[in-house]
Amino acid sequence: MTKISRAALFEALNAYVVPGTNATLTTLKAVKGIDVTEGKVTVLLQLMEAYQDRVQAIKQALEAMILQQPGVASAEIEIGWEKTAQVEFKNLIPGIKRCVVVGSGKGGVGKSTVTVNLAVAMAQQGLKVGLLDSDIYGPSIPTMLALKDSPLGTPEGQILPLEAHGIKVMSMGLLIEEDRPVIWRGAMLNKALQQFLKDVAWGDLDLLLIDLPPGTGDVQLTLIQNAQVDGAVIVSTPQDVAFLDAKKAIGMFGTVKVPVLGIIENMSSFVCPGCGQETQIFGHGGVKAAAVRMGLPFLGEVPIDLAIREGGDSGKPFVSEHPDSIQTKVFREMADTLKGVLKL
Repeated sequence: MTKISRAALFEALNAYVVPGTNATLTTLKAVKGIDVTEGKVTVLLQLMEAYQDRVQAIKQALEAMILQQPGVASAEIEIGWEKTAQVEFKNLIPGIKRCVVVGSGKGGVGKSTVTVNLAVAMAQQGLKVGLLDSDIYGPSIPTMLALKDSPLGTPEGQILPLEAHGIKVMSMGLLIEEDRPVIWRGAMLNKALQQFLKDVAWGDLDLLLIDLPPGTGDVQLTLIQNAQVDGAVIVSTPQDVAFLDAKKAIGMFGTVKVPVLGIIENMSSFVCPGCGQETQIFGHGGVKAAAVRMGLPFLGEVPIDLAIREGGDSGKPFVSEHPDSIQTKVFREMADTLKGVLKL
């Protein structure tokens, strides 16, 4: 009797691409176990609930793939489902189907960089995407997208957002001189944020992403209350101190009844371009473990790459400049997951 190769099974399974996505079972870390008993192969997978609509196609394709392996007489695929956020869509901003905020609770974790690349990845998949930089005091999105022109107005008195890399963009950084500080109290701040939502001619969008400033104060509450957001994405580094602040942001969203759609671990590891050695500068895996403990979806982990920082400084998003990189694959997979959760 021909011996079944478990290594060959793993290799074949992990190369499989989930229908309608760019994600393989390897990148999803979906293969949890393989049992081989007298010619029968049973595979245990764990997938996001967002993929439930394609379960039959997945099972049929994988079973057919396994049956092609020498010595296999029968195959069975068992799938467990990983929790995804339940979203009640509000659609209260005219022309905008979904509105999602991206928060961190703490500065310096790469939230804006993640937001820009996620927005570009979703636009590359054919979605109409808008990006609102709500950091009034320290806007960075214009620099990350090389936007320097001032927005024009419409005859109706609205502001036309600028466009870059297939996304529409609005930021305080487009309305003031680059070196000029914004020194506003709460009332003026809240009014400006409301204008960004109601007086910008966004047009028809599938998704408006709002890049929140760090913290859990007036800006966050004003946007959540006025935009009627459909959900939140949290960005954190693996450091315990970073996730402590991220937990505060998660708590705030729970208080205001905004579902957390997922958590992203940024700067998860660094691979030396010279020797190939992987170094976990800020630790690794802590965000995913915390997400599991809290019962929240984990969207993915983005490794450190010098080119990501360089792209942010030069206004050339990493996803656009490095389409075949590991990081870009991660951003595309996270975009796929969010599309499924948001039903876009």
